[in-house]
Amino acid sequence: MTIPMQFSPEVATALADGTPVVALESTIITHGMPYPQNVETARKVETVVRDGGATPATIAVLNGVLHIGLTDGELETLAQAKDVAKLSRADFAACLATGGTGATTVAATMIAADQAGIRVFATGGIGGVHRGAESTFDISADLQELAQTPVTVVAAGPKAILDVPKTLEVLETLGVPVIVYKQNDIPAFWSRSSGLPAPLRMDSAADIAKAHIMRGALGLPGGQLVANPIPAADEIPQSTLSPVIQQALDEAKAQKIAAKSVTPFLLQRIFELTDGASLIANIALVMNNAALAAAIATALNKQVV
Repeated sequence: MTIPMQFSPEVATALADGTPVVALESTIITHGMPYPQNVETARKVETVVRDGGATPATIAVLNGVLHIGLTDGELETLAQAKDVAKLSRADFAACLATGGTGATTVAATMIAADQAGIRVFATGGIGGVHRGAESTFDISADLQELAQTPVTVVAAGPKAILDVPKTLEVLETLGVPVIVYKQNDIPAFWSRSSGLPAPLRMDSAADIAKAHIMRGALGLPGGQLVANPIPAADEIPQSTLSPVIQQALDEAKAQKIAAKSVTPFLLQRIFELTDGASLIANIALVMNNAALAAAIATALNKQVV
């Protein structure tokens, strides 16, 4: 059986020509932002990737077909679609097999990118160990995916709604390199600093690309997590966000929000409680990550013979 996979004309040309390509997820469109900010942001992020010398490949499943790159019309359709599945490793194949439509999480986007031969992926923040996981066992599949799929993922660190220390402990256990870009502590999504030390620091896209290649040469499975701090002008300090996040978490618990519904609920409530400031910061950090991912993809292309 072959994978029902379709490349956009732009991505097909880039892959055929051997020019840099950056994968982009689609849950940020369907589950991360309201319309029309979602499609506007998606287009801006794609433009940032192009401006950085790479081709954007937004990934989604539409009517049972895995799309590697979306046309402008497909992007608009997805941005307004209702009841879109949120796909991770567990339900990715089932959605394709049954002709469904779904947006790809970090894990599913990594799988698709690897299948398509794309080595760099830009997102907002990764999933991880949720607060209270010691009793709920709620841990994102993103962490296992980083341990086994050879894609370099650029994010603004773990999402701040998570238990960041436990997320980093799991990544260390799984052997995933966490590389912080140009600073000595882990960023926390909307905030530049979590107060936790960086396991690794690199100051250039070229070094990050070299590390990606070296992992392959060593025969090590999995990818790399590049934690890229949100620009200083766009951050929301952790001291401001902490009580807001706690209120949203308390509400989710009271309403018995669980599993895949937790993150969208929390992001929406934080958006409401910050009067939209979290969305502005979210857009800024995604664009910042896209720019770095384009630089890494370009450096990787130059280094691979």
